[in-house]
Amino acid sequence: MPLLSTRGAASAKGFGLTAAGAGPIDFDYLVVAGGGGNGGYYSGGAGAGGYRTSFPGGTKITVLPGVTPITVGAGGSGGAQPGFSSIFSTITSDGGGVGAGGPGGSGGAGNHAAPEFPVPQGGAGNTPPTSPPQGNNGGNGTNGFPGGGGGGGGGGGAAAVGGSGPGPGGAGAPNSITGGPAPVFYAGGGGGTSGSAHLNGAPGGVGGGGRGAVPGSAIPGDVNTGGGAGGVPFTYVGPPTNNPTSGGSGIVVIRAPSTAKFTVSPGTNTVTTAPNGDKVGTFTVSGNLTI
Repeated sequence: MPLLSTRGAASAKGFGLTAAGAGPIDFDYLVVAGGGGNGGYYSGGAGAGGYRTSFPGGTKITVLPGVTPITVGAGGSGGAQPGFSSIFSTITSDGGGVGAGGPGGSGGAGNHAAPEFPVPQGGAGNTPPTSPPQGNNGGNGTNGFPGGGGGGGGGGGAAAVGGSGPGPGGAGAPNSITGGPAPVFYAGGGGGTSGSAHLNGAPGGVGGGGRGAVPGSAIPGDVNTGGGAGGVPFTYVGPPTNNPTSGGSGIVVIRAPSTAKFTVSPGTNTVTTAPNGDKVGTFTVSGNLTI
């Protein structure tokens, strides 16, 4: 007579199987990549991380039972590093461009025109392209002093500003997927700087963009916003310095109906309840979604 197994559902999970009754879940999502770092002295503001969302009213992502890895992109370090991508299932948002005309989710601003950095054009946003666009172009720099363009704008927000002086970072985009009392802005571009140590840097875009420096340190992008780093001026009071400043890390937020059953890990990531009862998973670091 054959021996029948006595393992229950809990044991089945231990062997990598799913419990009876588990089914796919349709998630709304917000996926924001890391913002770009600044490009060293002479640089404009850095571009914001790419911004992609289905909330509200967009096409949801269906996730099957099991473990789904989720990547939260880091901000690019100062001294010419773009931001890193954030990924949820089939959705990838690309890191922000370097604040020296770099392309990315949103483009980095053009730098101050100078013999070392002769190209003041802003970098292309929505690179690689998505529909709807994940970001905007960076602002152009200038060919004289004061100079420096604005940082790249956030996806769904505004393009950055260039012109005769330091331009502000492009505004990020508001989103209410977390269910809080007010929308939260994400993916603001870094502010530009002047070619003179005697003029103030421009503000970063709403949504975590860092302010441009003059004099002293540029301001980094805010953590878990995808904000771009502020730009660095040509001169300080004293010798020029690279003044590396990083972009803000990204974030991934998922939202499902109240009946959905899922967990997130590690412990720094959370599951909360929206006012209408929906469950909201927030990833501030890379981790796993388990259904």
